[in-house]
Amino acid sequence: MKGFLQTKKDEMIGLLERLVNIDSGSTHKEGIDEVGGILKELYEELGFSTEVVEESTSGNNMVITYGENPSILLVAHMDTVFRVGTAKERPFKIEGDKAYGPGVIDMKGSQVALLYAMKALKEKNLRALESVQIVLNGDEETGSETSRPIIEKCAEGKKYALIMEPARKDGSLVTARRGVGRYSVYVTGKAAHSGIEPQNGISAIGELAHKIIKLHALTNHDEGVSVSVGIIEGGESVNTVAPTAAGHVDVRIRYAEQAEVIDAMIREICTTSDVPGTTITLEGGINRPPMVKNEQTIELLEIIKETGAGLGIEITDVSTGGGSDASFTSAMGIPTIDGLGPIGGNAHSDQEYLEIPSLLERTHLLAEVIGRLSAGE
Repeated sequence: MKGFLQTKKDEMIGLLERLVNIDSGSTHKEGIDEVGGILKELYEELGFSTEVVEESTSGNNMVITYGENPSILLVAHMDTVFRVGTAKERPFKIEGDKAYGPGVIDMKGSQVALLYAMKALKEKNLRALESVQIVLNGDEETGSETSRPIIEKCAEGKKYALIMEPARKDGSLVTARRGVGRYSVYVTGKAAHSGIEPQNGISAIGELAHKIIKLHALTNHDEGVSVSVGIIEGGESVNTVAPTAAGHVDVRIRYAEQAEVIDAMIREICTTSDVPGTTITLEGGINRPPMVKNEQTIELLEIIKETGAGLGIEITDVSTGGGSDASFTSAMGIPTIDGLGPIGGNAHSDQEYLEIPSLLERTHLLAEVIGRLSAGE
């Protein structure tokens, strides 16, 4: 398959450029659906059937299948974290052996690799395509709220799940991830002029400050638990006692059993006001379970390592604190490996890059792994 893919290198880079130059931030439904439309057409040209699951506000999700009884699920998201206009401001470019642009590694490069792995399999191992089902989702970067049920439904009965997040900077695959939670704390107080009648005001910001300190105190790095209020909002003017405030909270956990405990602690903190007269509303919860490196994961990793060795690729693996859709399939007990996309780094930044040689290398690896798994090894 290596020779076939080498003949497609220019095509692959051309498709990568086309996808990167489309704004598809999680809140930009039009752009995500444009990416989905391009990929839908290309998969249908290969003989895949596609089912578009329409969403009202977020990007549409898509289920792509070749055979009747697929045993391998692949998941790749179409959304990015970048605002509308970013692609125009810093479009796709190549400097040396690296490609740059918004979403180039997270994960438009993976979309290209996945499609061309399917092309290679159709050329060299048609039987393997019948083992494949693909979910392309449009809201991974915001927690996969609409796509999680689709991923979990498709995962039922599957033998393996391969998640197309990019490989780490050193080429490592991902075999463990921390679970993720998102909460929002909304506080209501009472406005008053801070110079004329401050005694008549009740500061929502003051109440939120108490909550931030208590929430941050829940962090225990030794246990793999971190709680961070990453965004705060509040107030109307500098000379007004703040009538409203909000804090948006990120939670990470190492083990599934920590989810219920940390959720209860957060809710207890937000049940009682520290500043009399304020009211608190808490929204959110744990939305991604941890991906645990268990025996099934290790067995699948060994297959990938052996396949990589046959291609001259040394495969290593890491644990990471970031969340992904791998958590859903792993929590269902399905052997899951993440990070099967190309190699790159600086995701979510204006220096995001993809190592171009890895685009062919990891596409080849993916195709060979699917071929081996479909043969029942």
